[in-house]
Amino acid sequence: MNTRLLITRESYRFTALLWLIVPLLGAVPYLAAGVVPSFTDALFESVSGFTTTGSSVILSPESLPAWLRMWRALTQWVGGLGLVLFIVAFVPSLRAGSSQLYAAEFSGTQQRKLHPHMSRNVARMWGIYTLMTLLCTAALYATDKRSVFDSVCLAMSTVSTGGFMPASGGMAGYGTGTMMVLTLFMFLSGVNVAMLYNLFTFHWRRLRRSSEFVVYAVLFVLAAAVCTVAFAAKGAPWDTAARYSLFHIASTVSTCGFYTATPPEWPFVASVVTFMLILSGAMAGSTGGGLKLRRLMTLFIYLRNYFSRMLHPNVVFAIKIDNQVVPAEYVNKIFGFVFLYILFIIGGAFALTLTGSDMADAFCLATANISNLGPTPIIGSIGADFSYTLLPSAAKWVLMVLMLAGRLEIFALLAIVSPSYWSRR
Repeated sequence: MNTRLLITRESYRFTALLWLIVPLLGAVPYLAAGVVPSFTDALFESVSGFTTTGSSVILSPESLPAWLRMWRALTQWVGGLGLVLFIVAFVPSLRAGSSQLYAAEFSGTQQRKLHPHMSRNVARMWGIYTLMTLLCTAALYATDKRSVFDSVCLAMSTVSTGGFMPASGGMAGYGTGTMMVLTLFMFLSGVNVAMLYNLFTFHWRRLRRSSEFVVYAVLFVLAAAVCTVAFAAKGAPWDTAARYSLFHIASTVSTCGFYTATPPEWPFVASVVTFMLILSGAMAGSTGGGLKLRRLMTLFIYLRNYFSRMLHPNVVFAIKIDNQVVPAEYVNKIFGFVFLYILFIIGGAFALTLTGSDMADAFCLATANISNLGPTPIIGSIGADFSYTLLPSAAKWVLMVLMLAGRLEIFALLAIVSPSYWSRR
């Protein structure tokens, strides 16, 4: 393939194959170290890392060799902004076709660019991403006084919204200060990278003018408030309920998937809020997963305009976000994406029931993994103590397909399995 003459078809092919080949190579260190019993488990850990899902079959990460713990964290960090952007940043020969590759990597949504030239755009994105990682590392080291190594691994997992913990038990071995640091950086990691650029360059007014950021912030505050009241009503102290709710909501809405010891009583309303946030996900253009808020906002405006046209059939309503008209082609793509997303959840849940999971757990597992969330308390047994090692191999393969579909935003993955894609016409 001539990388300087990339077309849309070749871009989809390159993107999909890259996301299939790299996780295969990433499984080799786990097999070489002998820390997993099978190829399926090694590939599951690798796919979960690169897709920043955080579902793990390793019960005691602290027992791994230091080099493998770093590799485990690095897979998430590289996958956070996307394998294609990583390759484009370090392989100059691909930069001529980087716009097509960029579009193929983020085929399901519109992405803001930090610079008209793609090479500078990618450089700035990686610059912001690296700065966030360094700041998070410094804050964790200053707060918890653990080794620099542990702080780096945890920061990589946080900023990439990957969710791999350096030790078993989630946040059990960390203090309140670390919990608050992670809450802040998980929230920031769910923000569009372009918005983070405005934050670090002191263009704060642009944050307030971004309706998606406002919705993201308001949704975070409201969800945390609802969960705080719900946990307090179940008997948890108000300070504990507030601290846990902020951490849990930041972990869920950013699709990071970190967890800590839950309050004794888990109210049903917290499960509802958690499940809704898993579906909505973070801002478009962030490292988080889910449907993305910008898509949901577009659908809401479309439905509002539809009902308005029922009352005023002669009036033309445009779909606008931040005073910019959303192209009809993008709206159609959103409808297609949401339909496929729900279809993948239903199909994945059905496949999981065939492997032995009950219906409730199957839907939670399918939703969490296609949203690249991984382990988080939702309902029943799907929570901090859930072990993916208990799942049969068939279930792990189903979840790997869901992880890749969610990370590739479905279209690039479906493109290469479509017969029309391989047609010469």
